[in-house]
Amino acid sequence: MKTFKQGIHLSEMKELSENKKIEKLFPSRVILPLSQHTGAPCKPLVKKGDLVEEGEKIADSSSFISSPIHASISGKITSIGRMPHPVMGEIEAIVIEGNGEKGKNWKEKRVDLSSLGKEEIRRIVREAGIVGLGGAAFPTHVKLTPPKDKPIDTIILNGCECEPYLTGDYRIMLERSDDCIYGLKIIMKATDAKIGYIGIENNKPRAISLMRNRLKNEDNLKVIPLKTKYPEGGEKMLIKAVLNREVPAGGLPLDVGVVVNNVGTAIAIFEAVKYGKPLIERVVTITGEAINKPANFLVPLGTPFSYLVEKCGGLKEDTKKVMMGGPMMGISQYTLDVPVIKGTSGILVFTDEEIELEEEKPCIKCARCVDHCPMGLLPTFLARLVKNERWQELKDYNIMDCIECGCCSYVCPSKIPIVHLIKRGKLQLRKEK
Repeated sequence: MKTFKQGIHLSEMKELSENKKIEKLFPSRVILPLSQHTGAPCKPLVKKGDLVEEGEKIADSSSFISSPIHASISGKITSIGRMPHPVMGEIEAIVIEGNGEKGKNWKEKRVDLSSLGKEEIRRIVREAGIVGLGGAAFPTHVKLTPPKDKPIDTIILNGCECEPYLTGDYRIMLERSDDCIYGLKIIMKATDAKIGYIGIENNKPRAISLMRNRLKNEDNLKVIPLKTKYPEGGEKMLIKAVLNREVPAGGLPLDVGVVVNNVGTAIAIFEAVKYGKPLIERVVTITGEAINKPANFLVPLGTPFSYLVEKCGGLKEDTKKVMMGGPMMGISQYTLDVPVIKGTSGILVFTDEEIELEEEKPCIKCARCVDHCPMGLLPTFLARLVKNERWQELKDYNIMDCIECGCCSYVCPSKIPIVHLIKRGKLQLRKEK
């Protein structure tokens, strides 16, 4: 079974929601932050009191590395101001009060993929505001625009969903396999790639079987079953596992002729090309032992966490923590008033028993963090450099190559917050640029 070096094996906890079909919700109010992506934040194109329709562009930026924001419901702009954000604390956001409509009827466009040019696909993807839906939220049109001296020969769709608890991508592959494959073909057309792979961990046998059946008559598309291991879904790990190519230190997948996209991103690209529909909704898993009814929802961007929790029957009395994303790389939330953004793959709700808060102890130099680091770094040494504020030395030990997967902190017997320290070190280096 194909995989990568290092990494860790985790309790999967997917049984809580993996058999819950995707259910579409219609909130009456959405909060749309002007920064939901990697890159420059957007500026409003609307003002308080304006009426907007679902899919209408309401914010944009002239920066190449950015992504426009669209109204996810039809209604009235009631506020533009600083609001809670699940990643950035507080940031300017546009609030829309809905008019009661249950979604727009997006009509299929007669599109011949063979007649679409690369630049036209990139334009459609950019105008649709599509970003990577696996969590990083990097603008997809940028990924589809490689430099001329770095040709792309292979596209990999990421169906690993290696974080515990999360099951949205799994449900997407089961419920919308044909649309996912069509999206893959569009990506290949945009990059001139000749081969497409769908990487799926072997804990998802139904998805592997279904996708293989759908691709049985496709010569240049193939499903690659992968060993269930974290972080198999990381771009560099996935490329190593599928193609045995190593992205160089400080490099990107395009340096080895590859573009990686999430299966949810492929669906968004399909909808943009086939229906002219921008990215205004996404699948979110709400799960954990502290939620009464775990579920997979298709929700408009900007849907408050509190609304989703309510739709799942509310929180149990012993709720201890709420996180956005998976348990390894997710971000703890201080309020349920934050909205779903483009990078919200899941909302996890944990009880007292699920959360371990242990006091940090001195490093015992066991090297477990080194043994399990998928990037081949020296996590404990990086943490020590940060504690001692030896900022310049961090560059020599390739701190920027850390993908912040959390393997080091997970295996550390001394419970040293290694990832937290590495993030601090990265922030300091960025300030000094």
